[in-house]
This record gives sequence, structure tokens and C-alpha cells, in this order.
Amino acid sequence: MAVSKDIRDQYTATIGIECHVQLKTKTKLFSAVGNDAREAPPNTLVSHIDFGLPGALPVLNAEAVKLAVKAAFALGTEPERFSKFDRKHYFYPDLPKGYQISQFDEPIIGKGAIDIDVDGETKTIGITRAHMEEDAGKSTHPAGADYSLVDLNRAGTPLLEIVSEPDMHTAAEAKAYARELYLRMRYADVSEANLYYGNMRFDVNVSVSKTDELGTRTESKNLNSFRSVEKAVEHEIERQIGLLEAGEKIIQETRGWDDDKQKTFSQRSKENADDYRYMPDPDLPPIVLEEAFITDIKAAMPVMPDEWRRRLTDLGLDKAQIETLLDAHVELADQHYLDTLQLLLDHAPLAKQVANWLVNIDIPFMREQETPQNAIDRGSLYQAIFVLVNDGKLSSTNAKALITDLLVQPELPVDIAAYAESKGFIQESDEGAILAIVDQVLAENAKAAEDVKNGEMKAIGFLVGQVMKLSQGKANPGLAQQLIKKQLGL
Repeated sequence: MAVSKDIRDQYTATIGIECHVQLKTKTKLFSAVGNDAREAPPNTLVSHIDFGLPGALPVLNAEAVKLAVKAAFALGTEPERFSKFDRKHYFYPDLPKGYQISQFDEPIIGKGAIDIDVDGETKTIGITRAHMEEDAGKSTHPAGADYSLVDLNRAGTPLLEIVSEPDMHTAAEAKAYARELYLRMRYADVSEANLYYGNMRFDVNVSVSKTDELGTRTESKNLNSFRSVEKAVEHEIERQIGLLEAGEKIIQETRGWDDDKQKTFSQRSKENADDYRYMPDPDLPPIVLEEAFITDIKAAMPVMPDEWRRRLTDLGLDKAQIETLLDAHVELADQHYLDTLQLLLDHAPLAKQVANWLVNIDIPFMREQETPQNAIDRGSLYQAIFVLVNDGKLSSTNAKALITDLLVQPELPVDIAAYAESKGFIQESDEGAILAIVDQVLAENAKAAEDVKNGEMKAIGFLVGQVMKLSQGKANPGLAQQLIKKQLGL
């Protein structure tokens, strides 16, 4: 049922998110089998450990531990020096062992925090914990069939489950938090975080209440886009308020998300932790991290998104530009050999203009390319374009056309100014040549010229446009306007 704003405002929504991040190791968490199952036929990336055969013993992947330590720093905290693995028992066809190896009371990452920005306001979201665990397999249910199939390629994939505090209260905050986690895991190089392939999945817990006491929560699982996180939260808030207003109770349960119908649906009742009968895994020793190991990883950490925001803000860029650049950095850098963020720092005096070209020309262009482009020196390109624009030789329109032209070249011309001249991009700044065109335009548009003389300055834009048309876009518009005013005695 639809809920009015007045009724909705009587309730406070409380939101927590559990995020599963697939660590980018070559092999699985406990077996020496490939970790990239995207194109693999079912049940081809498996071992006796993944099948849970009797006597099969897990061996911890050291690289997964290293990535988890990097994730700790990305989450605003440090790794725990001591952590251990536990067995989480439940019975499902895609879990052959009958338990999942996870971490319960002593995870590798403890409390942390990250900041998000929503409508210009900064809010801190607490991180309760983050623990390592193996993924389960995947069950598929063929349409029209009376059976299910199990693919164990994903079984044993190393995951880091990041659990937030219930610090979010709107769908917009949930979406912003999910995106910030994505950026941090990508910038820390912890995960590919490809949402389409499920490298990063979100389980969203939502409850509503009219009092300070939390309401009964539901968990909407396996959301794989920021938009689905936002829409699932919106729907659950609306659905739960509607039920309570109708005198019904909220059932603690796990729910799925139907993206086509834009609504959640019931899957199963939600277990509590004691239902899993956690116990320490007797086959795996605890993880004990040495200080030198932690220090080396911390020293090699790349710059995180929050620090990039500070640096780019200091260059005078606005928030919308910065967020576009942050997304593009992880989305396009590997494919196009371009570090857009470092480019801006290296050309700080030109940063605002270069950011404008990147956001409005270069990044959209790169996103349209199906194959990687050549490693054109963007610094030299934009330096040359900036000089031409600043000297009045290149209009903003022709600057865009020239940049687009050069981006598809196998290499930059030695003399970009000469190239621009040969291609007709350079605008005419010869006063005599433009004056002749201005006189022709004024003679052919006497009414508009008279309007300008009478103070209707909007008409001057029309006259400048006519000059640009006759000059085939080559006239310097600023000079053309000056000459029009001069000829009209203004």
C-alpha cells in the first residue's frame, strides 16, 4: 500500500548493510583452484576440498590475508593481530561440507568508519567488523524443470564480509555508502568489485519504528547495484510502514529483490547466530600478523577516495566533477592507460579546464570505445589545447572537436597548433578579415543592428552568430562582438 508522507514521517528507518567482497586472488581461499569462474563451465574449477570429500584439509591462501589487511586500512582502521576461522553450520545443496568456513567472534578486521556525502552533508558510517570467509556454490533452477542444478565453481571463493553499524536512515545514505565501499575496495586494489559478475554483493537490513527501540528487521539479499540498494530500501521502508499501519507484524525474514517489479519478496525465515552452531575450525590455525608485515602493507597503500576528494577540491573542482573523475579512475584507467587524477595534479594550474574536458569529452569518449585506445600523452595534449584557447586561437566548440579528433589518432602530432591549423580548427583573429564579414552581416541584418543600437543587447548574439556562420566558425566570437559594437557606435 502507498504510504502518505505524513505517516512516513512518523517512523524512523534504520538501515545496516552487509557487503560481500570477492578478493582478487588467483586461487580460492583454501584450495589451489582458479578463482575466476566468470566464463568457466559448471563444476570445472573445483577440487576435493571444494567438494567436501572426507579427509580433505584446507590450506589458507596467504594472498587473501594480505588483501584483507589492505581492506582494513581502506575502511579506516587496522587489522587485528590475532584472528581465527570458525565453522558456520547450515545445510543447503550448494554447501557440500554442511558448514561454511568463516570468522565469528575474532575476525581479521574490527571496528572502523568511513564518511559519505549525501546532499552536501558528511555523515560517518561505522564499520562493525569485516571477516574472511569462503563463498558457497550456486544453485540454479531451470525454467519449467522439476529439479535444481548445483555449480561449485564459486565454492571456496575468498570473500571479505563487511558489516556496517545501523547508522543509515535513508535510501540515499544506503546508496552512498554502497558506492563508497565500492570505490575503496577498488582503490585499495582488494577486489575487482565487478557488480555485474557478483564480485561485490549487498545484503540490506531494514527496520522501521516510531520509538527509539528498533523494529523487527528484514534482510534483502544479493543486491548487485547501487540503484537496487536504494530501491530495495525505499520499498522495504514503504512496505513495513504499510503493514504496521494496517495492524500487522513484521516478520524477521530473508527477502529477495525483483528488479523487474521493483519490489522485495519473501524467501525464508531469518536465522539467528546461535542457529548456525559456530565452532572453531580444528583444521585451520589462527592468523597471527607480525608488525613488520602490517607496516609494509600500510606503507604501500594507494591514495584513497577521501584523500583524492581533498586534493581535487583544493584544485578548485566541484563535487560533481570530482565524483565523475573518481568513478572513471577505476572504470577506465586500466583499459585506457590513463590516470586522470594524477594528470590533474601534474597540471594543477590548468586543472579546472582540464577537468571540464575530461568530464565532458574524454571520459564519455572512452566509455564508448569497445577496445582500448593508444596511450596518448594527455598531459601534452591538454597543455597544447589550453594554450590555443587561452591565446584566443581556439573556440570552446573547436577545442572539443580538436580533442575528439586527436583522441583517435595513433599518436599525437609533433606540433598540435600546426595540426589544428591544417584541419581548420584555428579561429580567425585577423581584425581586417573579420571586419569585412561584420560589415556584410550588419548590411544584411539592418533590423537586428537597429535593435542593438536601441539597447536590445540580446540581438547582438544573433549578429555574432551570423558572423560565425559566414566565417564557417573560424571567426573569434569575442573580437566579432567588439567589432559589431564599434561599427554601431556603441
